Amino acid sequence: MNDLDALWAFLVAAVVAVLLTPQTARLAHRVGAVAHPRDRDLHDSPMPRLGGLAILAGVLLAGALFLPSGQETRGILGGAAAITLVGAIDDARPGGLHPVVKLAGQFAAALIPVVCEVRVANITLPFVEPLDLGAWGFALTLLGIVAVMNVVNFTDGVDGLAAGVCTIAAATFAVIALSLDRVDAGILAAATAGAAVGFLRHNFHPASVFMGDSGSNLLGLLLACIAIQGVLKTAAVVALFFPLVILAVPAADATFVVAKRIKYRRPVYSADRWHFHHRFANIGFSQRRTVLYLYAWTISLAALALALRFVPYSEDDGTFDLAWTLVIAAFGVAALAASVYLVLVLEILKFRRFRERQLRQEAATGERPALSEAEIDREIEREVETGEFDAVVADEQP
Repeated sequence: MNDLDALWAFLVAAVVAVLLTPQTARLAHRVGAVAHPRDRDLHDSPMPRLGGLAILAGVLLAGALFLPSGQETRGILGGAAAITLVGAIDDARPGGLHPVVKLAGQFAAALIPVVCEVRVANITLPFVEPLDLGAWGFALTLLGIVAVMNVVNFTDGVDGLAAGVCTIAAATFAVIALSLDRVDAGILAAATAGAAVGFLRHNFHPASVFMGDSGSNLLGLLLACIAIQGVLKTAAVVALFFPLVILAVPAADATFVVAKRIKYRRPVYSADRWHFHHRFANIGFSQRRTVLYLYAWTISLAALALALRFVPYSEDDGTFDLAWTLVIAAFGVAALAASVYLVLVLEILKFRRFRERQLRQEAATGERPALSEAEIDREIEREVETGEFDAVVADEQP
């Protein structure tokens, strides 16, 4: 194996996914794996799912050609096939699988790579000795893989979002893993990025097919295994921070949504319109613009992760180089600025401005009783908290 194999794996997976995705869409229509529009959905016509089958095919072929046929590879690819099967059943079954059954399937699929030694025994932390997880490593790795599956699954709610974010994340992991001489993980990451971007050719707005749970759970499992094999198992000082930064956007979305559901005493697996992409749509963003803004946020964080890996900000003895440390700080500030801009300015402040104008217009036309300034403030605060409001049409081109 060599670094060039990663490029070939990317290309093979991308071509396979591009060619097979239309076939999976036709299969989805035949077996009834079709997503019909619901109140919370952003699409307005029935859409075939099962795109995950094309992603799996791309990864399996690239893996068979370029990955070593060892225990860990068999475990990862076996787990990938298993979770795709669980997701495909969920996609094809009317109403989907019961959440408990689906969660059991996720744990069963995640168990396959874990028992094949795809797990973390210790974690390297800055300024302290490596943390030995001991027997906890098995359970924590299993929980981590399932968590990443659900994080990616939560992100899959608008054309091209999950596929694009996973492409960026997998490509970043590939570069970092290859630089750490984790060539097998780098090849797997490249294959994952290739399969995701190949599928994205058909999934970017206006999409002709959805990846479904078969795809989102698959990409989540692959990214988790890549993070373990390519980063967390190394002695890199900031190893733990790489997956946290690279997957920060979908993780932040999932954390926000789960916290909201707990706050309002709703089941954590219940569907709602509290995801970032829903809230952007609610202030008038088109699907394409929503996705591009979230891509940019993901890229800013991926750039920070790459800077942490390649910028020589510290010496071997732990002392910091001032100039290079300032470079790292600049990347950190850029990522923080992107986060603040998207979450605060675009989602909250802009919403407040347009919603205030809309409430006044509704009062003027008699659609609702006149509200005082204090009442308008309270109504907007309630809507920001709950995410429950009609779409606000912003003065922008879609």
